[in-house]
Amino acid sequence: MPAMTVNTKTNNKRSHKALTYKEAGVDVSANTRWVAAIESAMHSTYGPRVFKDRHGGFAGQFRLDFDEQLFRKNYRRPVLVGCTDGVGTKVLLAIEMGKLDTIGIDLVAMNVNDLITCGAEPLFFLDYLAVHKLDPEHLLQVIEGIAAGCREAGCALLGGETAEMPDLYRKGDLDLAGFAVGVVELRRTINPSLVQNGDIVVALPSSGVHSNGYTLVRKLVAQAGCKLSQHYDELGETLGEALLRPTRIYVNAVMSVLRCYRRKQVITGMAHITGGGLHENIARALPEECDIVLRKASWTPPPIFDFLRRLGTTRGEMFKVFNMGLGYVFLVRPFYVDGVCRILRRAGENPILIGRVERGRQRVRIE
Repeated sequence: MPAMTVNTKTNNKRSHKALTYKEAGVDVSANTRWVAAIESAMHSTYGPRVFKDRHGGFAGQFRLDFDEQLFRKNYRRPVLVGCTDGVGTKVLLAIEMGKLDTIGIDLVAMNVNDLITCGAEPLFFLDYLAVHKLDPEHLLQVIEGIAAGCREAGCALLGGETAEMPDLYRKGDLDLAGFAVGVVELRRTINPSLVQNGDIVVALPSSGVHSNGYTLVRKLVAQAGCKLSQHYDELGETLGEALLRPTRIYVNAVMSVLRCYRRKQVITGMAHITGGGLHENIARALPEECDIVLRKASWTPPPIFDFLRRLGTTRGEMFKVFNMGLGYVFLVRPFYVDGVCRILRRAGENPILIGRVERGRQRVRIE
């Protein structure tokens, strides 16, 4: 069989101009300028364990152990912990409002709050930003938000990727994903086997909807004809401001507790309350033989949740989808509850006792 050949000659006499990457829709030189523009935001997150002179290479580098006396940080049996997450369709609200400075904080929060549930300390963070067209003036808001989140979480923004894809994204579109890496000593890892009957559930408040359920949020808002720019007395602000409030970062609170109890296993479980609400997320921290019973009367959800319910959904659906005012949960040995709450208050938190562990079948019941 003869080899296949490709005829590169045109069938007419018209000549075609040589096409450049920029004319196809991607400006490589703009990306180079973009990398230089975000350098200061990244450097603001660096600590002594980051190789600062490697910026601009193919990968960031971070020292796990650090022997200098002032910053001594060594591990005996380290376990690396990694996770990835995004911000979901909350990005669409940010684009609609022309306010991109908070979704970067959301991105960091959604990752590091997951990572710390097993007792890990966040080390570094990487981001992926996909856009129709590089617009440094607006996109720098996103990166500065990511850097602010990393500073709050105590981790380095070690690198990232910005992908300009005009064929895949419409004008004005963007999407975000993040990747966090942390470390925990093997003997200090937190897992469901530690949980016991009688452990107390201590919760930390959320700032609002955080970054889950925004497909439902957007449908409810559109269905009711609400305007994001409208001020509502029951919210004390505009609807857009309430919905764009960034996800809280709980790293400082969690690390404050864990550092105070380096030897005793006081915290038996933790959960970040994201998609699936209280039922699904707290259940992930439980062994098969335990239930958790929550007292509904022990906390009051922020006004945004009742506002959304009245737009056209049910309370039952709300509890399946949203955090309902509780962003993070500890399971604590009964004897240490008062001490843990004192530490959390010193860290600026307002801990709430919302329930207890009972014998059961890995369920969460709200009564």
